[in-house]
Amino acid sequence: MGDFGLYFTLGRQHIADWQGIDHILFIMALCLRYQLTDWRKIIVLVTAFTIGHSITLALSVLSIVHFSTKWIEFLIPVTIGITAISNVFAKNMVFGKNISLFYLLALFFGLIHGLGFSNYLKSILGTGSNIIAQLFAFNIGLEAGQLIIVGGVLLLTYIITGLLNTNRREYILYCSGGIFALAMQMIMQQWPF
Repeated sequence: MGDFGLYFTLGRQHIADWQGIDHILFIMALCLRYQLTDWRKIIVLVTAFTIGHSITLALSVLSIVHFSTKWIEFLIPVTIGITAISNVFAKNMVFGKNISLFYLLALFFGLIHGLGFSNYLKSILGTGSNIIAQLFAFNIGLEAGQLIIVGGVLLLTYIITGLLNTNRREYILYCSGGIFALAMQMIMQQWPF
């Protein structure tokens, strides 16, 4: 069980590491439009993201898929920017009858982020025989770290819009604009051309 705890902790710490602020910004942008009462929607949203990054993380760590690190490092802030902008323009993004397009975006963007996590995870996994269990523990840790970030965003949203009575739409616009600006800065720094 020691291995599980180690890789769980590594996953949780990796997603919440300020050195990798791109992960934090993405989760923030993803849940800015929600309130505490929307907790079920948020869990589905974050789980969709986790499923996406778990798929590509596993495929990459197991050397089934290979992508250029340069392009992945560029595409990650692109996903942040798109998510932040979607908060500004989208009120009810629905695909089909009941499936929110936002959930599908979270799943798709999770595929991209999983490739970004894979380089980090490959460097610590090595070639151990227990790679599937370690990968599972790391993913569970990532999910736990994401839920901590989500909790922080929801708490901040409640304080600012609920207790301080700030207009919720203005709060979303202001935060999304700030996240978009940071994403644009990262895009320019990671420009692959």
